[in-house]
Amino acid sequence: MPKLTKRFVEAIKPDTQKKLIYWDTELKGFGVIAQPSGRLTYCVQYRNINRIKKRLKIGVHGQLNTEEARTLAKQYLGEIAHGEDPATKKKENRDLPLIKILAQDYLDRYAAPRKRSRSIEEDKKLLNNIILPTIGNQQVRQISRRTIESLHLKLEKTPYQANRVLALLSKMFSLAIAWKWRDDNPVKGIERYQEEKRDRWLNREELGRFWKVLECYPNHFASIILKILLLTGSRKGEVLKATWDQFDLERGVWTKPAHLTKQKKREHLPLSEQVLKILYNLKKNNKNNVSYLFPGKTGEKPIRDIKDFWEKTIKEANLENVRIHDLRHTHASHLVSSGLSLSIVGKLLGHTQASTTQRYAHLADEPLRQAAELFGNKVEEFTLDSGPDNNIEKQ
Repeated sequence: MPKLTKRFVEAIKPDTQKKLIYWDTELKGFGVIAQPSGRLTYCVQYRNINRIKKRLKIGVHGQLNTEEARTLAKQYLGEIAHGEDPATKKKENRDLPLIKILAQDYLDRYAAPRKRSRSIEEDKKLLNNIILPTIGNQQVRQISRRTIESLHLKLEKTPYQANRVLALLSKMFSLAIAWKWRDDNPVKGIERYQEEKRDRWLNREELGRFWKVLECYPNHFASIILKILLLTGSRKGEVLKATWDQFDLERGVWTKPAHLTKQKKREHLPLSEQVLKILYNLKKNNKNNVSYLFPGKTGEKPIRDIKDFWEKTIKEANLENVRIHDLRHTHASHLVSSGLSLSIVGKLLGHTQASTTQRYAHLADEPLRQAAELFGNKVEEFTLDSGPDNNIEKQ
């Protein structure tokens, strides 16, 4: 049997009935398999540390040439000489989980028991629209930091979305580490894009116009919902899914169950007289004792959304660039600008971290300025009250 060369390999005539194997005379274990179809595949044959005979396919002729196959064969035979088993290793690598498997496990094992349905839907959008089409079929172990950086760079024009993708991938790879699917997190250290925090809230004039419009629809569920959102600073989902058993109207407290709050913790919110008045009227009209404050047509589920009424309201109030969630910002902003401390406002909003409430810190300037001016005015009063001091020696 001659040395395997390009000329020799390309001159092989396949047997239409069976496969043939030609072994190289110089490199023991290096060969080429000729299939009846004419396909030529380079291989290495060896015995592992347990003396079990194995054959490892290197590649197809045409996709790599004979000398490239010989070089790879030498590398594999070198590994074998050091006690490794490349065929077993290749099979293990082939069976390693893919990113799409990690994504599904993330949703089933981590997100489903812990996250709100809305957050899960947002995760699914990022996975289905961005992550899986790009790297879904790649192995979890093989993903590099450069791959993640490239994905992040493609989303440069949408920085908020780009950063959410990084956050999602970081969590997924943290789980992969815990599950022994890889040893490190390739997202770690990648710099996030600068995000401009939305800072929209209704000023006094806008707030007046908005409330007047709501007053035009005193019995409309959506109007009542918007009033409660504004007066309590609560999230839309918390109000829409609220049930009467969460409210103690005598004590004036709304106990939000953990499954409705963003932080997955039960919250106790004191209610103002204005909110209690709305709730008493609402309960008085609950003739069928439905459990939801704002039931749908059947009464078995709450109403799903108030988008149409919201758009009608802001149009009539002549408001621009306002979202329903901005009512929460409006509630917090007016409290802070009125002199209430950030810690108190944070508790009312259900914030677990002070940094979340810190976005309203700049609104505390006015009370501070008033306090500074108060002392300045006091100094002036003291000066006027004391009169001219004739005992001061003139220089």
